[in-house]
Amino acid sequence: MRDTYHEELDGISDSLVEMTRLVRSAISRATTSLLDADLPLAEGVISADEEVNRLHKKIEETAYALMARQQPVANDLRTIITALHMAGDLERSGDYAVHIAKIARRRHPDSAIPPELRSTIVEMGQVAERIVTKAGGVIASRDVSTALELEGDDDRMDRLHRGLFHVLLSDNWKHGVEPAVDVTLAGRYFERYADHAVHVASNVVYMVTGERPEEIIDA
Repeated sequence: MRDTYHEELDGISDSLVEMTRLVRSAISRATTSLLDADLPLAEGVISADEEVNRLHKKIEETAYALMARQQPVANDLRTIITALHMAGDLERSGDYAVHIAKIARRRHPDSAIPPELRSTIVEMGQVAERIVTKAGGVIASRDVSTALELEGDDDRMDRLHRGLFHVLLSDNWKHGVEPAVDVTLAGRYFERYADHAVHVASNVVYMVTGERPEEIIDA
């Protein structure tokens, strides 16, 4: 019975890693669809989110069943509760990738991103991929030191996000209101996507140590 219990715990971790793989693919394809006005790619991102949602539901069902049957305590209970939080964060990251793809779909056949902001959006997509890839590795390895690095990685995304507004508020902005709205929304979605990936890593730190990242850093 205990072997089955720990297999199910390991299965939750495996599903979380798979969720990071799926949402990493989603943000990569959503970024490309946004830049290239690729409608089939955008539609693919939107439809593929069903698999992210399915894994989220599977993790929830397994976690609640384990709590009901096994009444876990201490480390095991903390592992299950943090897994539920991580699954929720990854599901929302997938939603933000979908929101980006929907911008691409709405503006097709035009690109929603003006030429002077393409390089910024490319980098935001790359940073988002890098952060969620690292989050997936942290889930698998439970490497606290790597998990603590993600807060610093997210600083780059925050700087890029601020840079978008610098361009939007410039007197040189000549693209009108609708493109400004698209860029504002896209920037927000990239920024929130990364925030949720960082939350995942923070929960890994708590799962392993019983402390929040800020408690470790300030110690």
